[in-house]
Amino acid sequence: MGLARDEALALLAERLSARRRRGAKRLRALADPTTAAQVRAALEREVLDRRTWETQYQLIMALGMTGDRDDVEFLKGLAHQPRAATAVNTALGDAIVRLGRATDNDPAPLLWCLQQDVELFADGALRAVAMLRLRFSDAAVGDVLDYAEDHFHDLDHQFLPYWPVVAAAGWSGPRVQAFLTRCSQDDRQLIADAANDALNGRYGNHVSVL
Repeated sequence: MGLARDEALALLAERLSARRRRGAKRLRALADPTTAAQVRAALEREVLDRRTWETQYQLIMALGMTGDRDDVEFLKGLAHQPRAATAVNTALGDAIVRLGRATDNDPAPLLWCLQQDVELFADGALRAVAMLRLRFSDAAVGDVLDYAEDHFHDLDHQFLPYWPVVAAAGWSGPRVQAFLTRCSQDDRQLIADAANDALNGRYGNHVSVL
């Protein structure tokens, strides 16, 4: 049986990072908005220690599941802080898309993330778009595909096109069709399989999200 809400919150004050991380993961799963203030306070403490990036990641993801638009500027500020563990940026992009939308299918938070020069930030934002199955206007879809195509062969992040491909299962139009057809022939099996699913309107089995 998983931790109860109050047990998970209590772990956020533990001395050991692993225990704080356990609490954060549980609060992320519970997605209870009444925990948001405590999750944010724990994150504000945690980011002072650059060694605990795994715990920071889970706290950011927990805030993305519990917080609201008032937390977005705080998260944007964190995104521009230098860090060695760039996986934290993935969580930041994800959380900003989840919390920053004025309406369910508002592309503005994603587009803001795509404009930033922050490693792995866009990847997290695109992941949230795919996981939430957001449906955008043709113009916003075009911006996403421009980004994906510009970074299609990025050797440092070779699977960055994966999440745009997954998200495209819910989009339509000739450009989307052409993008997915091209991706279905890619030599990266992960991308090719996702594209074939998307061409058939299926989101498929997402890669495990930490």
